[in-house]
Amino acid sequence: MRYVLTLVGDPQTRLVSNQILEAARDALAAAGGEPGPTEWLAPGLAVDILFDHLKPAAAKTAVAKALEGQPVDFAAQECEGRRKQLFIADMDSTIVQSETLDELAGKAGLKDEISAITLRSMRGEVPFEESLRQRVAMLAGLSVELMGDVVRELRLMPGARSLVRTLRAHGCYTALVSGGFTFATEPVAELCGFHEQRANLLTHSDGRLTGHVQEPILGRHGKLEALRALAKQQDVKLDQACAVGDGANDLAMIKEAGLGVAFHGKPLVRAEAPFAIDHGDLTAILYFQGYPEVEIL
Repeated sequence: MRYVLTLVGDPQTRLVSNQILEAARDALAAAGGEPGPTEWLAPGLAVDILFDHLKPAAAKTAVAKALEGQPVDFAAQECEGRRKQLFIADMDSTIVQSETLDELAGKAGLKDEISAITLRSMRGEVPFEESLRQRVAMLAGLSVELMGDVVRELRLMPGARSLVRTLRAHGCYTALVSGGFTFATEPVAELCGFHEQRANLLTHSDGRLTGHVQEPILGRHGKLEALRALAKQQDVKLDQACAVGDGANDLAMIKEAGLGVAFHGKPLVRAEAPFAIDHGDLTAILYFQGYPEVEIL
């Protein structure tokens, strides 16, 4: 069969039941599809349903209606080329659980004020570059030693290390591409095992932040260009790339990648991204690509 529908739940609860599976199969059939064999990738957590005679977009619409309110993420796509060869990830609120600039602002007693600007930017209400310059300017004079404190307090998103390690073990090139800053992306990339990282650089002088970020800023366009450049570098077509993020500055790369995923994304991103993860952790990206639980590192 040509297509596959993957249902994925939360690893902590494993609530993907046979009833949910049958509801999805019935939805495919009612929409004119032909459901085929099923394969559990992880008991109670992830399952594949092969199908035919129905385009993925139509399958997505039908299944979304049938499973409304259920704690299940899903992806409908072609079977061929399902496992991707290039993976690009946002960092803040994607690979790590926080926004690193907001945490740095907290050291200066400005977290609430700067977090409000961050949220507006991630929702697409203000241009990312403009908001970044504004937030960084507010941190002028802050000791650079505090950046180390922020890094030590960072917490990885559940599934982050397993995701990157598993992809690398199967020949996928991995890159952390962030609108954040190298003081965080460098250690996070090393901890997770990314091949490389790209981010912005905070400038400092005499041990204090200057309130400026080195131009050009890596924002929405920069992330898209990174995806294109890495695909060319690795001789990978864009439909064989996976991109994941949560904010508006991630949308361009998410839309251009073959598997573009909004991970617990802001409303705008969830509405426009081809794929979304709202319930599961980052290993859902592996299940979307057909990796069984026994292959996840």
